[in-house]
Amino acid sequence: MIEEILAYGHPNVRATHRTTMQVTKDEEISRRADCVIGVRANKSVKDLSEAVRRHLIEGGEILIAIAVMDLEFKFTARGSGELRLTHPRDAVVRKSTYVDERTLAIRAEASSRDIPRGIVKHLRDPKTQLHLMIAL
Repeated sequence: MIEEILAYGHPNVRATHRTTMQVTKDEEISRRADCVIGVRANKSVKDLSEAVRRHLIEGGEILIAIAVMDLEFKFTARGSGELRLTHPRDAVVRKSTYVDERTLAIRAEASSRDIPRGIVKHLRDPKTQLHLMIAL
């Protein structure tokens, strides 16, 4: 099963955070939002399908693919029984094991800083579509 979150680029995307990566339904972000890779997302953690939610809460592994134009970046992350998946606006992937209401997955192999700079360059354009796919 694959679930997709669609988001868009923003001029302030920097993608330099060492431990997290985030998409948000918010339309605007500041330059300080160094983990945000996409805005105007069509889903937050609260909107994930029941199958994905169950898999994550059971601690299952997921493959995350970030696709922008003809470029793609893939990595794995894990769920946790501590996940809440209740935030109405954000979805955050973390390298650490920290969990809050925005956390989508933990123990990720990558953060925003690891995304190839060619992808990040495209994500600075508000017209660029970001497809974040979650595969079980």
